[in-house]
Amino acid sequence: MVTRQDWFAVRRTLTRSNAAESILEDLREGIGSGTLEIGSRLPSEVELARHYGVSRPVVREALRSAQALGLTRTRTGSGTYVVSETVRPPERFGSYSTRDLMESRPAIEIPSARLAAARRSESQAAELLDICVRMENEQQLAAWVQLDSLFHASIAEASGNAVFSSVVSDTREALSQQSEIINLVAGRREPSDVEHREIAEAILAQDPERAALAMQAHLEYVEAVVRPLFNKE
Repeated sequence: MVTRQDWFAVRRTLTRSNAAESILEDLREGIGSGTLEIGSRLPSEVELARHYGVSRPVVREALRSAQALGLTRTRTGSGTYVVSETVRPPERFGSYSTRDLMESRPAIEIPSARLAAARRSESQAAELLDICVRMENEQQLAAWVQLDSLFHASIAEASGNAVFSSVVSDTREALSQQSEIINLVAGRREPSDVEHREIAEAILAQDPERAALAMQAHLEYVEAVVRPLFNKE
């Protein structure tokens, strides 16, 4: 049986281009197998950085992701401890529950996309396509998530409806946090990139119904992933 000491005795080989995600995957494997037991303390950031051959900020990002998934908890001055062997996403993101977000997004973002296709300016259409390109080329999850929220906020702004724009802006941080969880668990970045580009191209083509249908399809795909993850509500 592999022990915690054995797990960290040999330098691990990172299999993904994104080092932080690769470290997270490795830690999840160790926790899921029971090798890194609940209650055990992980090595320090310095030790993990040396173990994986990366910088401390990369390790810090991986540990932050592990905590976001409910697998670990960092105690100030004490270290990071394993607290669960199964993913336990938070039930709330700021002031909003997952149910709040799932119920409200179609009512706001589908008509926003429809109106954006009818009202967008040339610069707004160009910005949406630029965001798509940046998302498709982005390797860091944190940066991709920020671009994801910017994309949806930009559509709401292009709709020309101040209420839609205000609501999306108000929920933007909550949506970013939820998006991070979804992508850590389900790896939806590539499918989302395709869906975002379809929405952007429909808006560029000034086709309201195509834009609305593309946004509806995107939100349905997201909900299909979200519901099993947040089934406590």
